[in-house]
Amino acid sequence: MGPLIAVIILVIIIVAILVSCIKIVPQANAFVVERLGAYQGTWDVGLHFKMPFIDRIAKRVLLKEQVVDFAPQPVITKDNVTMRIDTVVYFQITDPKLFAYGVENPIMAIENLTATTLRNIIGDLELDETLTSRETINTKMRASLDIATDPWGIKVNRVELKNIIPPQAIQDAMEKQMKAERERREAILRAEGEKKSTILVAEGKKASAILDAEAEKQAAILRAEAQKEATVKEAEGQAEAILKIQQANADGLRFLKEASPDSAVLQLKSLEAFARAADGKATKIIIPSEIQGIAGLAKSVVEVAADGKSES
Repeated sequence: MGPLIAVIILVIIIVAILVSCIKIVPQANAFVVERLGAYQGTWDVGLHFKMPFIDRIAKRVLLKEQVVDFAPQPVITKDNVTMRIDTVVYFQITDPKLFAYGVENPIMAIENLTATTLRNIIGDLELDETLTSRETINTKMRASLDIATDPWGIKVNRVELKNIIPPQAIQDAMEKQMKAERERREAILRAEGEKKSTILVAEGKKASAILDAEAEKQAAILRAEAQKEATVKEAEGQAEAILKIQQANADGLRFLKEASPDSAVLQLKSLEAFARAADGKATKIIIPSEIQGIAGLAKSVVEVAADGKSES
């Protein structure tokens, strides 16, 4: 019974050893394997076997992109202003062997390298440039860190300045400056608004005056055209009346000519013409002698005609 138990225990031990030699590497991971203390190889994703008691997994490496947030670091600008800046570094392990044997503590090494690089870059910039050149600082730091960490099997993808904390006195001065700048902009905007308002009012008055002048001009043109039209119509009426009078005179002369009147009738017509010429306004009329005889004759005829009526 005793030997059987010993065999079972031995089999269990052998199976446990064999199972421990079977390793599965998960996705986005890599195992660095050593044999008798020396680098033997790097296992990628999948199933792997190692020699018992000879091979060992020296380091498990995560190949995903990793983020490290470092504490704020004190830096001094070119114009001797001390501020605190905290950074965020995005990196990825590209070579597990170099990462395992390149540096003792990679994260601490990256942190110290970040602080040193940041101080070098900020030391060449003044305060205002530091506050307004984040993208430039990020680019320079990423390039420097990527070159420095390349022997460690690490690739720095991105570096961001998370926060820039200037001294309290500088913050107060900046707030006062920003307040003064806002008040200046407000005053400028108010002045520009009043200026535009004044210009618009003046332009409105100018446009109104122009429209009034145009309206008066059009009214004067219309009045002149109406007066001209009335004058033309009046002149046409007078011309037409004169034409009709002349036509009537011509018709009378034509009828008189067609009647072949004797000299007595002509003299009588001349007398009537003189009477119309006087029209009750002349105080003195000179009648030719030829017409005077006719006038006496006409008067005698009138008297005889009157006596004949009274006798009847």
